[in-house]
Amino acid sequence: MGYNKETYEVANRLLEQRRKQAVQEADTRRNRIYQLYPRVKEIERELSSTAITAARAVLAGQNAAQQLETLKVKNLSLQSELSSILNAAGVEPDYLDTKFQCSYCKDEGYVDGVMCSCLKQLLRQEAYRQLNQLSPLALSSFESFSLDFYSDVPVREGYPAPRKRMEGILGYCKGYAADFSAHSPSLLMQGATGLGKTHLSLAIARVAINKGFGVIYGSTQNIISKLEKERFSYRRNRDDIDSEQHLIECDLLILDDLGTEFSTGFSSAAIYNVLNSRLLSAKPTIISTNLTMRELERSYSERLVSRIMGNHVRLEFLGNDIRQQKRMQSHR
Repeated sequence: MGYNKETYEVANRLLEQRRKQAVQEADTRRNRIYQLYPRVKEIERELSSTAITAARAVLAGQNAAQQLETLKVKNLSLQSELSSILNAAGVEPDYLDTKFQCSYCKDEGYVDGVMCSCLKQLLRQEAYRQLNQLSPLALSSFESFSLDFYSDVPVREGYPAPRKRMEGILGYCKGYAADFSAHSPSLLMQGATGLGKTHLSLAIARVAINKGFGVIYGSTQNIISKLEKERFSYRRNRDDIDSEQHLIECDLLILDDLGTEFSTGFSSAAIYNVLNSRLLSAKPTIISTNLTMRELERSYSERLVSRIMGNHVRLEFLGNDIRQQKRMQSHR
């Protein structure tokens, strides 16, 4: 399952609206032509009648071939008459047809149990919408990521210049996104506030969604808060959305700002369960955090930090707060 329950509900609701609109528009066209050419209504009724008669003839079995041939001749005659009327009315031959947006599945979303491309597209669009709502930077892109805010001067001896480091990280993230699959490696983005961790993680998400993968983004604090409410809600029932399951099963989970959540026994256990379950299923997770390795070890259990460090590609961001630099520029 790539998308959460809400995403599917919204997409299916949109399909239902499409179907209703297509039917309503067809009814409007049909009523309009009926008023101008009453004979059209009679022809459609007769065509429907011949179809029923043909079915009965097949079931009866007696002289079925002869009856079907007679009905076929009548049917072709009625269709020819209908075509002539529509031509005289100056409308297209398919004027009376119900014109679904997707002619393949007729806006049902599935064909023979297989999901149609139109539903896949709606799911992607809804995932974009949800991601836009949750993201503080909306849907960031690689194109909008600028290296101009990173210095060419090393932050300290033995470290590369921030721009050099970030150029490498940007290139890695672009390649990661281009080759993204449901079993791509997990990433750990570390660095101070405002260095582009969220921007690049969401740029990856954008590419992944375009490829049809289901992505869930959220700050660790918001995710833990939601899980806690669901876990301890007295009104919880069997039909409630199981957010924890969605977090575990989505194609890509972006866990932003690890370490900003209020630390409790529940939060630590929930984070470990989600991350460990995804690792066991070989599903990628992108974690961003402002914490150093030493701070992570102080904030979380040795077991959790060990799982993160042993199974995530570490990207260490360098530089000065970009958001602060942009604010300073805007005030000049």
